[in-house]
Amino acid sequence: MEIEIKTLDNGTAGSATLPEELFGAAPRADVMARVVHWQLAKRRAGTHKVKGMGEVSGTTKKPYRQKGTGSARQGSLRAPQYRTGGVVHGPVVRDHGYDLPKKVRRLGLISALSQKAAEGKLVVLDTASGVTKTSELAKKLQGLGWGSALIVDASVDENFVRAARNLPKIDILPTIGANVYDILNHEVLAITQAGLEGLKERLA
Repeated sequence: MEIEIKTLDNGTAGSATLPEELFGAAPRADVMARVVHWQLAKRRAGTHKVKGMGEVSGTTKKPYRQKGTGSARQGSLRAPQYRTGGVVHGPVVRDHGYDLPKKVRRLGLISALSQKAAEGKLVVLDTASGVTKTSELAKKLQGLGWGSALIVDASVDENFVRAARNLPKIDILPTIGANVYDILNHEVLAITQAGLEGLKERLA
């Protein structure tokens, strides 16, 4: 599977070969959905917390005697039916993450790459470096027609990242950080030549 290599100046720098097993597979929407759900669950903080009946401040004294008042029996003013009482079955601090098999995660990434290739939204870049100004990079991306793009490189250039930091919907990730959620969340997937080799090694 041959694809043209583009430069940031919208020029041509030859062609590259994309492995069919990584970029020509049938996209699995169900697997990609599972991987995205797993990613979003992992990044949840899980720091939500409310106080239960045993944690709220207040007296432990019985409000009034059991019988003879005509009112319903009560054992504590910290019970949930009172305004100052605890919450029943409220959220507690916990980890929302769960395990997902490596084969499923790998298949999800291959499906995302193949979907971008099938849609014609996959671009192989010559290099993602040499730009240090945000305005300069914005002009180059405008010339390429990219409003929303994820750029994947083997080793991220700090100056290039700094130039892209203030551009909306433009993100740069190292090869090891390429993931299904970010690929699907951007319109264009741009992979440098070095990043392409890194992806081949990672998914080999």
